[in-house]
Amino acid sequence: MRLQSLTSSNLISTNQPFSTKDEVIRYLVEQLNNNGKLHSQEDFYQAVLERESLSPTGFEGGLAIPHGKSTAVKEAAFAVATLETPLEDWESIDEENKVELVMLLAIPENEAGSTHLNLLAELMTRLADPAYKESLMQAKTSEQFFEALDHEDEKQEVTEKQVDKTILAVTACPAGIAHTYMAAEALVRAGNELNVKVSVEKQGANGIEDRHSKGQIARADAVIFAADVAVKDQERFSRLPRVTTTVAAPLKNAKGILEEAIEKSNQSPKAAEDVQETIEDDEPENKPFKTEIKDSIMTGISYIIPIIVAGGMTLAFAVLVSQAFGLQDVYAEEGSWLWLLRQLGGTMLGTIMVPVLSAYMAYSIADKPALGPGFAAGIAANLIGSGFLGGMLGGFLAGYIIKFLKKNVQTSGTFAGFVSFWLYPVVGTLSVGAIMLFVIGEPLAALNNGLISWLEGLSGGNAILLGVILGAMVSFDLGGPVNKAAYTFCIGAMASGNIMPYAAFASVKMVSAFAVTGATIIGKKYFTKPEQEVGKQTWLLGLAGITEGAIPFMINDPLRVIPSLVAGSAVTGGIVAYFGIGLNVPGAGIFSLALLEGPPLLTAASVWFGSALIGAFISMVLLIITRKNKLKKQPRTKTQAEENVQMETAVN
Repeated sequence: MRLQSLTSSNLISTNQPFSTKDEVIRYLVEQLNNNGKLHSQEDFYQAVLERESLSPTGFEGGLAIPHGKSTAVKEAAFAVATLETPLEDWESIDEENKVELVMLLAIPENEAGSTHLNLLAELMTRLADPAYKESLMQAKTSEQFFEALDHEDEKQEVTEKQVDKTILAVTACPAGIAHTYMAAEALVRAGNELNVKVSVEKQGANGIEDRHSKGQIARADAVIFAADVAVKDQERFSRLPRVTTTVAAPLKNAKGILEEAIEKSNQSPKAAEDVQETIEDDEPENKPFKTEIKDSIMTGISYIIPIIVAGGMTLAFAVLVSQAFGLQDVYAEEGSWLWLLRQLGGTMLGTIMVPVLSAYMAYSIADKPALGPGFAAGIAANLIGSGFLGGMLGGFLAGYIIKFLKKNVQTSGTFAGFVSFWLYPVVGTLSVGAIMLFVIGEPLAALNNGLISWLEGLSGGNAILLGVILGAMVSFDLGGPVNKAAYTFCIGAMASGNIMPYAAFASVKMVSAFAVTGATIIGKKYFTKPEQEVGKQTWLLGLAGITEGAIPFMINDPLRVIPSLVAGSAVTGGIVAYFGIGLNVPGAGIFSLALLEGPPLLTAASVWFGSALIGAFISMVLLIITRKNKLKKQPRTKTQAEENVQMETAVN
């Protein structure tokens, strides 16, 4: 970004004799107004004061950057003043800061998330270099200051010399702008002085910039986390000695932080053979399509697992309490405590889960600008009733739409932030929303209606076949449109006096959860640690008739998991239908045992629950066999072989 394009020598004043902060602000606002940058001088002055009341605009090293975002600004610009006598009362992040350089930013309100962020980031990066700042402060006239803004000294040729260490760093601040870049510059400069190679990954407002690759991490001796927020993907650096500090610390003592990192690296040197092995596995700049899809799915799963567990257990608690203590009326009464718990758990599973899945799948593909379109895709999936499968498709669409835009719609300078913070998410949301709502919606609705009509034709003499089909539908998409079609049919049949379909439906809803728990216990070595942890919870969800606990397994490997679950569920549905067991009260889970009709209660309960266990056993065996075969058939590339070993030894 060329700073000169946003100011002029007329907006720069050197060696000014101001004695208060308000004098400086009023003077710079007046300069902006006199140069035609404002619609209203007073309105913009008030906007600057409002911003000053929120948090300090003074930084370190004599710098202050007040700013205002307002409709009173005609076009983005900034005015500058250097002070004869430093001001000691300017509220600053560094309490010892004495302000001698003030840059007042005037930003139109519609550029608040774009020009504002880019200009701040550019200023922070440049002013973190003491030589650059000194060149500005030495300017005797406004013309000299203006020339120095974009003056780049010829970069000194770096003589080829062996660096002693390679240190990685990650910088991140809450706003993702000022200190993120200033800390990065400070660490790089200190590294040059200490003959240490420093590479910095900035996790800021524009997402992750200069992301460390596997090869860089493998060659590194230590890592520095200079951050005031959680560092993303910390596990990448698990083998490296670590120094953790605040994002402002490198501005004051970058050398000391680097020396601490060097000392820690000397205490735990890396093994050369490990470095060589990992370098061979370095990630290409552009991931292969298959890898990107896999990473996207796994990212989405990692973010929905806590939602599934928390929402499912909350809903299960409400269902179990209502049926155990005969509180079905309280459970159904709007506004009651059980109803509220039911709504909380149900909303997490039925409303939040799919948008989170879509959003973080899109985020994995195209970083932070894809989050908005990803959430929109998930919401659209809910609106059209396409369940998590529609959410997955929407996540892919959102991610690749934003990735396409980032590759083909690029700009620099003033409009770079506008593109990143406005164009990408808005165009992405409209595009993926239109596709999901108007292209995918009608076919899925037609599919649901067709399934319901077809099921109605299977009643009566084809009861066993109906049970088999209902069982398969329940576990085909675990709460998606096919499952919902089966549920709608069963409720409609119950209203018409046919109570068998819902009994089969309720029994089958336990199959997938029981099967997953059994598979991750008996076939433990074939499943990853996260899968084992999820498996420990799903049997409880199954007792309450909640199928969503198995979704992470289905998303990760649908071609094997779906047939495995469908096979056992079809058997369960067929058995319940064969014995003519009925259920005339909507509900699910283990407490439906006391409400069964048809054969004597003990017989009905034994068959109904036993058929769920039989189906779960069949699905469990198939899950283990298919996972074992998958591991055997995988290509034995180095990376995949290592992943297989990790999977097989995850619990050792």
